[in-house]
Amino acid sequence: MAIITFSRKEFEKDIGKLDEKMQNQIAMLGTTLEKFNAEEIEIEVFPNRPDLLSYHGFKRALLAFLGKKKGLKEYKLNKPGKDFIVKIEKSVNNIRPYTACAIVKNLKFNDEKIKEVIDIQEKLHTTVGRNRKKLAIGVYPLEKITLPIQYKAESPEEIKFLPLEETQEMTGRQILMRTSTGREYSHLLKDKQLYPVFRDSKNEVLSMPPIINSQLTGKVDEKTEDVFIECSGFDLEVLKKTLSILVTTLAEMGGEIYQMNLQYPSKKIVTPDLSPEKIKISIEDANKLLGLDLKETEVKKLLEKMGYNYNPKNKEVEIPSYRVDILHPVDIYEDIAIAYGYENITPEIPNISTLGEENETEVKKRKITEILTGLGFLEISTYHLSTKKEQFKNMNLKQADNSVIEVLDSKTEFSLLRNNLLAQACRVLMQNSDSEFPQKIFEIGKVFSQDKETGEIIEKEKLCITIAGETNFTEIKQILEYLLKMLDLKIEIKESEHPSFIEGRVGKIMLNKKDIGVLGEVSPQVLKNWKIKMPVSALEIEIEGL
Repeated sequence: MAIITFSRKEFEKDIGKLDEKMQNQIAMLGTTLEKFNAEEIEIEVFPNRPDLLSYHGFKRALLAFLGKKKGLKEYKLNKPGKDFIVKIEKSVNNIRPYTACAIVKNLKFNDEKIKEVIDIQEKLHTTVGRNRKKLAIGVYPLEKITLPIQYKAESPEEIKFLPLEETQEMTGRQILMRTSTGREYSHLLKDKQLYPVFRDSKNEVLSMPPIINSQLTGKVDEKTEDVFIECSGFDLEVLKKTLSILVTTLAEMGGEIYQMNLQYPSKKIVTPDLSPEKIKISIEDANKLLGLDLKETEVKKLLEKMGYNYNPKNKEVEIPSYRVDILHPVDIYEDIAIAYGYENITPEIPNISTLGEENETEVKKRKITEILTGLGFLEISTYHLSTKKEQFKNMNLKQADNSVIEVLDSKTEFSLLRNNLLAQACRVLMQNSDSEFPQKIFEIGKVFSQDKETGEIIEKEKLCITIAGETNFTEIKQILEYLLKMLDLKIEIKESEHPSFIEGRVGKIMLNKKDIGVLGEVSPQVLKNWKIKMPVSALEIEIEGL
């Protein structure tokens, strides 16, 4: 959550009197009126609406919601000037590879507007920028900058400038150690050999993102009329959206937006781009989801109240470039509900009567747990991820490549989704080899496999019971028979073979002529692979089979 504070006098001049009706409208927009007095108003904004993090952004949305300035607001974009260029060097590729930039001219700043710009900048840093990790923003007085601009990475010792609100020049490394902002965000450049930096054509430093601006070229005051804005980070689309929020906010203050040519090593782009995104919606789906019966003309009016345009011909909604929260038609349906008014939706009792009850499988699992803990077993819970060695080599199993599900770009050796529980149980026994025997454990958990023909991932829930100590086939069979007797089930044990078990002391478990698992004495080779020094008997059975 973020709180924005603005002048009550300005609000009532631009929007209307803050009476009880207006207070209710503010709440219905989805912004909470925290508190207000004769001087100020405080509004709480949810993180999904960073476009409302300034007074001018909030005013734009509220005026549309009140029906005073409906529909998609268009902003004039001026073409880039001759020198409106930012050159991005390859050196930033592994540090902060992207930037999106713009110029806004003819601004008339005062204390309130400067405070608003600083405020939205910091709130965007905190919310969208994840405390500057995802993106950092810089706003600079254009009159102190000589275009074009370079964005590159340099050695910390080569970067020397006077940081904002400081009194002496410092190197990049000194800034991280000596300034409060540097110490707060130094972890973002930790272990980097090079630091990112913006320089103008006279080689003057504008800033060292994401840390701090220069005092000489990066401080906006009341005399500033034209500004250069840059957003740097790791996701170009996020940077473009953030830039749209900033430039449209400044345009609401009376500024004129100019585009810039960004020259990347492998491509050239122009920012900002305020073209609306288009998403098709279904009136039928919207009504079904919201429980309403709206006509298309009604939907069009409601969408215009939320700052959209709607084209009935192709059923497309035009979304403002500064709305970062619209990812799916459902997000638009939510805004339709807000415009319609939740207070206008009549609660109804469903035409059908239903009774909730616990899922049958969960009931069965709980009963199994109660029975086994009553027999002195300890329940374990192991990770879904395992290794090829544990799942195959240690268990004397051959790897079936087409059924193995591996994790892409795993940062550890655990790169495989487990396809049996017994390997995980053996791991637990190995790690507790110094504990008192017998050790009796069980686990109910998911195992994973892949269909050979369709490639579909199959999840199954299994039960694994393991005994380590003076144990044999008869004991594990007795445990199974007792368990199934308590569940009122009858099974049949058929002689079988399994690489993980001793030949002649292993059987497959049959229920209604269906193979649902295996039980027996674990092979000495498997025990040796796991460095387990006591005999082990075990069973593994499908829960669904029960």
